[in-house]
Amino acid sequence: MKKRFFLFTLVSLFSITFFTFCKKNKKITVEPEPVVIKKEISAPSIFHDPNPYTQQLLVEYNDFIQRAIGNGLAPGAAVAIIKDTSIIFLKGFGLKDVKKADSINTSTVFRIASVSKCFASVLTGILVDKKMLSLDDTVTQYLPKFKLKSLSQTNGLKLRHVLSHTIGLPYHAFTDRVDDGANFDTLVYHLRDLPLIGKPGQYYSYQNVGFSIIGDVIQAATGKSYAENLQAMIFDKLNMNSASVTYDSIIHNTNVAKPHYFRNGWRSIPISTTYYNVAPAGGINASITDMAKWLMALTQDNELLQTQTRKELFTPVVRAIARNTNFWKWKPVKSAHYALGWRVINFKTDTLIYHGGFVNGYRSEVAINQKERIAICVLVNSPGHLADISIPKFFELYTSKEKHIKEWGKFSVAVK
Repeated sequence: MKKRFFLFTLVSLFSITFFTFCKKNKKITVEPEPVVIKKEISAPSIFHDPNPYTQQLLVEYNDFIQRAIGNGLAPGAAVAIIKDTSIIFLKGFGLKDVKKADSINTSTVFRIASVSKCFASVLTGILVDKKMLSLDDTVTQYLPKFKLKSLSQTNGLKLRHVLSHTIGLPYHAFTDRVDDGANFDTLVYHLRDLPLIGKPGQYYSYQNVGFSIIGDVIQAATGKSYAENLQAMIFDKLNMNSASVTYDSIIHNTNVAKPHYFRNGWRSIPISTTYYNVAPAGGINASITDMAKWLMALTQDNELLQTQTRKELFTPVVRAIARNTNFWKWKPVKSAHYALGWRVINFKTDTLIYHGGFVNGYRSEVAINQKERIAICVLVNSPGHLADISIPKFFELYTSKEKHIKEWGKFSVAVK
């Protein structure tokens, strides 16, 4: 015991001396062990950031996800992290199905649920750039038979109201019927029967049916289905080879993470057909590799969208409560809004462009910090705590190393 204590003391003294030496000489001579990321055949190249503090961030976040799954917080997950314009982390964790010893990899497909709304927003923005529609166009320009209870509000409803959940419909109008698999066209027809809570643009009221009207608008504007436009303008353009927007696509894919619920332990359940009938709101399937390519495109100028269009999609429209209270563990939330298909969470010195999703036992989380040029996506094949804390935990770790990451970056540039 005395010998072990002596060795521990010696190592501690050496560590303190070495840290003091590095600080005085402002030179990093030892880097933490880099995260080993197993590439799949279709995976994009991973940039090894030489910044040791960035690497330590990835090591710690990797360990956090592994511990969470090891402790039973989820059967499996997949994570992509983008820094500047490069993918710096891409990895699958845990199992596709707790009944089988089959690990999640970077090509494994998940349902991304309401993060699909972000894709609908981006697709609309692409069509704006192509001059095929405008955010200030009215819905009835494309869907003349569409009606709300009020004729004046029907005629005043713009595409930006649809994308910002400010149509004036009651909260989650007909979402219960979407859960039951009701026909989308029938649900849209009966929106005219619902009492309105306010004028278009006045109040935030989250929708799945109302939001998905944008799919019909896109079809009317282009002459092609929403799925065809999504495939051609985003999936194919970015080589998102596993991405799709139908139930048949995911059910026939051999590399899929099964959804799970917790009932005396995690149990896999069937993939359901629900929410594919409101595809713009919640119907996309994608792997973490697909999501990494998409996020990387969104952090580069003119890759998918003109800069001004992207800025407009990310600009707050209406106040909307940030329901994930775990963000407060990173730092206090100053305000929260909904933009156009995206949430905007404001902190004192930071802003996150964010969205989360839940459907059929799947969770998805995506966030972009434009100021720091860093983005993350987490896909989980179960509901629960891991998805809730995944984004706040990452930015909490990032904030703790932010100063060192930036100082090392300036130092390395100066040395060159």
